[in-house]
Amino acid sequence: MELDTDKLDAAALAILSLTLHDGRRVWKGVDWAITDRLYEKGLIENPTSQTKSLVLTDEGLAEAKTVLARMFGKT
Repeated sequence: MELDTDKLDAAALAILSLTLHDGRRVWKGVDWAITDRLYEKGLIENPTSQTKSLVLTDEGLAEAKTVLARMFGKT
C-alpha cells in the first residue's frame, strides 16, 4: 500500500499539537522522517536538537489547529 505522506504529515502535526505547551512547543514523538518533512515545509523549527520537544512555527500552529479540526473534530 502506498501512503499519502502529505496526509500523514498533516495528521502527525495535528497530533503533535495535542501536546502543546509553553506557547508553540510540543513533545517529540513521531518518526524522524515526518519531522524532517515538517521542517522542510516550514511547519516546525529545526528538529535536530537535544531537547525532547519541537517548536511549531506560526504557520505550523495555525495549520495544526486547522487539520486537527478538519480530520478529527466531531460535527
